[in-house]
Amino acid sequence: MTEQKKSTGTEAKAQEEEVRATESEVDSGEVVEEELVEGAPVRRKGIYLLPNALTTASLFSGFYAIVSAANGVFDNAAIAVFVSMILDGLDGRVARMTNTQSKFGEEYDSLADMVAFGVAPGLVAFFWSLNGLGKFGWAITFIYVAGAALRLARFNTQIGSVDKKFFVGLPSPSAAACVAGLVWCFHLFEPSTWLTMLTVVVVGGTGVLMVSNIFYRSFKDLDLRGRVPFAAILLVVLMFVVIALDPATVLFTVFLLYALSGPVRALFRGKPRRT
Repeated sequence: MTEQKKSTGTEAKAQEEEVRATESEVDSGEVVEEELVEGAPVRRKGIYLLPNALTTASLFSGFYAIVSAANGVFDNAAIAVFVSMILDGLDGRVARMTNTQSKFGEEYDSLADMVAFGVAPGLVAFFWSLNGLGKFGWAITFIYVAGAALRLARFNTQIGSVDKKFFVGLPSPSAAACVAGLVWCFHLFEPSTWLTMLTVVVVGGTGVLMVSNIFYRSFKDLDLRGRVPFAAILLVVLMFVVIALDPATVLFTVFLLYALSGPVRALFRGKPRRT
């Protein structure tokens, strides 16, 4: 009995020391996450550098877009949004390839997306064209920004409950590409009524589409690892050539057609099944 009590006391003391150590780590400002290793929960301290560095670069590009738009350099602002899209696509893939996924990375990525694909495109469009409309201009901008925030929040809560082949609502990077592509394509044009109205339609429309229940193809079912005919590489070369000829017009057209594909599909086809 005495040995059993000693053993119990030793285990309790070890647990208390572990709790104190964890509390000390949290108090010091360090990130502590719990992961499953061979079925057993293990506490990990710190964050993964590579994927979070890419997320930081995406966040910086979004911030740079805001600063450039505030200084009137709208082409650089639009290009910075597209750079954020590329970096945002890389961080998740790099994390999966290197097995460095983490809860911290997911939360950080969502916050960076809110800046890069929500606040930045909205302010770029506002500084470029909508600021001349007074309260109506910033109201349209807020519809877009709020739509991006709601879209990201809903996406985080629907992971695993919707077919991976589809997105519910227009993805925020695609909405940002529509707005940035519009600014990039027409930034040299003189201010006019038709251009302002086009900006209102694109900014407000993409904001509403992000929070809609319209389904969009995610293209996650495409097999990029399988073998394809040799002629397929010629199509890839042709695609890069077309984009290089006039990247602003091509990118704006492609993402605008993608944004319109959801409503068109909803009109002529039924909704995909939920899992």
